[in-house]
Amino acid sequence: DNRGTAPLTLSSELPYQSTIKRKVRKKKKKNGVITANIAGTKYEIVRIVIQEMGFVKTRDEDETANLIWSDCAVQQEKIAELQNYQRINHFPGMGEICRKDFLARNMTKMIKSQPQEYSFIPRTWIFPAEYTQFQNYVKELKKKRRQKTFIVKPANGAMGHGISLIRNGEKLQAQDHLIVQEYLDKPFLMEGYKFDLRVYILVTSCDPLKIFLYHDGLVRMGTEKYHPPSDSNLSQLYMHLTNYSVNKHNEHFERDETEDKGSKRSIKWFTEFLETNNLDVSKFWSDISELVVKTLIVAEPHVLHAYRMCRPGQAPGSDSVCFEVLGFDILLDRKLKPWLLEINRAPSFGTDQKIDYVVKKGVLLNALKLLNIRTSDKRKNLAQQKAEAQKRLYGQGSVKKLLPGSSDWEKQRHTLERRKQELKERLAQVRKQISKEEHENRHMGNYRRIYPPDDKTLLEKYESLLATAFQTFLSGRAASLQREMNNPLKRMKEEDILDLLEQCEIDDEKLTGKCPKQRGPKPLCSMPESAHSLRKPKNHSSDSSCDSDSSVSESGEETEKEDHNEKTEKKVSYDVEENKYKSLERSGKLNNHFSKESPSYSSPTSSTGPIRRSVSCPRSISILTMQSQGAEPRPFSAKAALQMQRTASGNRSHSLSRSPSSARFSQTATSGTMNSSGSESLLQQKTKEQEVALTKETLLRINDLKVRFPGKTNEESELIIEDIMDNWKYHKTKVSSYWLVKLDSAKQRKVLDIVRTSVRAVLQHVWKAPDIENLHLYRLFNRLFNRLLWSHGQGLWNCFCNSGSSWEATFSKGSEALTPEQLQCCQRIVQLCKHCLLVVYKHSSDARGSPTGMSHHWDDTRY
Repeated sequence: DNRGTAPLTLSSELPYQSTIKRKVRKKKKKNGVITANIAGTKYEIVRIVIQEMGFVKTRDEDETANLIWSDCAVQQEKIAELQNYQRINHFPGMGEICRKDFLARNMTKMIKSQPQEYSFIPRTWIFPAEYTQFQNYVKELKKKRRQKTFIVKPANGAMGHGISLIRNGEKLQAQDHLIVQEYLDKPFLMEGYKFDLRVYILVTSCDPLKIFLYHDGLVRMGTEKYHPPSDSNLSQLYMHLTNYSVNKHNEHFERDETEDKGSKRSIKWFTEFLETNNLDVSKFWSDISELVVKTLIVAEPHVLHAYRMCRPGQAPGSDSVCFEVLGFDILLDRKLKPWLLEINRAPSFGTDQKIDYVVKKGVLLNALKLLNIRTSDKRKNLAQQKAEAQKRLYGQGSVKKLLPGSSDWEKQRHTLERRKQELKERLAQVRKQISKEEHENRHMGNYRRIYPPDDKTLLEKYESLLATAFQTFLSGRAASLQREMNNPLKRMKEEDILDLLEQCEIDDEKLTGKCPKQRGPKPLCSMPESAHSLRKPKNHSSDSSCDSDSSVSESGEETEKEDHNEKTEKKVSYDVEENKYKSLERSGKLNNHFSKESPSYSSPTSSTGPIRRSVSCPRSISILTMQSQGAEPRPFSAKAALQMQRTASGNRSHSLSRSPSSARFSQTATSGTMNSSGSESLLQQKTKEQEVALTKETLLRINDLKVRFPGKTNEESELIIEDIMDNWKYHKTKVSSYWLVKLDSAKQRKVLDIVRTSVRAVLQHVWKAPDIENLHLYRLFNRLFNRLLWSHGQGLWNCFCNSGSSWEATFSKGSEALTPEQLQCCQRIVQLCKHCLLVVYKHSSDARGSPTGMSHHWDDTRY
């Protein structure tokens, strides 16, 4: 009997159990899994990175995956069929710089209009079209009795196939489709070998253009000692070519697992090599960045035009369905000037050696984190499509067409409505870009954003080149794209757009004869009776693409929280000085003192319009107008507040009030500070004379601060700093590499926190305030520290080099003028930060026991 029942039991239970497992698996996929189609790649490292990110591999024929990866370029039709939530790793039109002949043709056009800016590509001829020009050039050289070497490449070749060197250009035939370039015969040599650099670039969007440079890469060396080209060694390609696909076949090719040996090394090691030889590492990276940006500016008109043709219904500034990892091949001459050789749109991700695995895994892993692919993208895309379909069906959200024979009044009203709609669309785009940049800043990893740059001067230069590129390559076509590029709204910030929107509302009120709306915060009729703590707002964070952040240490999480708090303080805290009262009054604006603890008079529910100011707009903060100097501050009556609002014609309307998130922020900040008897801050009760006196005392205290080396006296610490500055030529490259390359953002912030903590203690002692966040001087110092950390520490490094955009230039362009005492305080803090960096650098270089070159207590604020 047992033998008869056992098979029945097994056969009835196992299928049921497997069915449950399949259902659970399907349910998990439905609830939010990021899918990836990697059928188009042959590289194992791509599969490893996909798995590490937590993405789920789909069937080869699945075209609905969140991520589609292909080793080769994809057809434009495929890009056109993608949904908005999908991502594919190629842009249409990128072949304009990735094919050798197209790159030469486009670069030649840009050189004609901008010869000074595009001097980083060797002189090039495209055969057969430019055969005559090449022969004329050879004849000129003959007359001058000069001889040059030329390198000949197939127009669409790859991996070093078909490349040769010649010295007699007259032997070349005109029928072949070739690229002929002047050979760079004086390269920078390493251990006697010629080499080139493979630099990895990530382009996440072409509308607007966003470029990231990976701060590592590969150094690919020749396998025979280099000698200048002569008739006897022209055929020795292992000497003259640096392609890995060529040199790996040579018996002298070294496959060494250590990073400082072998025929393939890392750029990280190369920068240390430059530093050891007292060469400028920061200039090396800036030259590489400039070469990359200028090259991609040449591609931008072609890529953007092709992308718009593939995605005609996609709104400008929306999420890009395309991204691309490019491999730039760059050669350095003996003066360390970079020269562009070629660009690979499908760089090899083969991992023959350990160095390949480490570098290429970092390139891919950090790129996918920057893309911010989320589980909710598909659901949000479907909801957006449904909402847009309803709008089209019911005619919502669009301006009605103007009927023929309409009156002038109707025409003016129609123009205003169209203007308002355009401004609202642009405002949404700007706010979306701000949100994207915040994510990128947190998840950049080893990438650095090189376009758009933080330096305003450099940005203006790039924008000028971009305008020239559009005029050069799209002249006479793509008229709508040309108009869009010249649209002044494209360069406006959120605050400027809100000003224009408000003006449109005022014009609309005048046109319709409506009573003007009250603008600004609601009048405060009476102070709250009690200060009940408000409920903490929920944190609606966006879905994460994977759980990789869970491995971050607690110190890293605290640093991210500090970053967020400092950004909030920077955005929220503004003071308008009294000496600007008259100029603001003439422009119709009140002289308001903004404070983090001032009561919030307008709630999110009180706004009547769809446009709200975000926290980044200073005028969105609720305000508390001060009494005249010497008078005791007291709450306003409703009548007085109404009178002030009537006189101020330029105040904000409720439809332009801040967003609910900022309102919650203000209410939360004030919840613990208000009571029935009135709760003006102690800082607001300070008179102007008291503030000046306290600022002077703060300056005296900060001047007394000194940075002390651990285990040394103050005098010994000063001698250490003086010794570094006396031998600055020797230490400059080492300090630069340590600060800009070796330290990540969290460690850079910890270095400056040593000074920040001491300055905060001084302010608390001098101003006798338990909470100094709403102190104007503290907010000024916060802005200064953030500026010093700008562009991965470039702000502080500029203070050493006296180059680039300094903090003083940035502060002088602001709306607030600094008093002499405030300026001196800032200058002293910058000096302390410089000394602190030098001490930390010296202490870390002296520490030999730590694997990172840092002692375990280097960031202790006691030192």
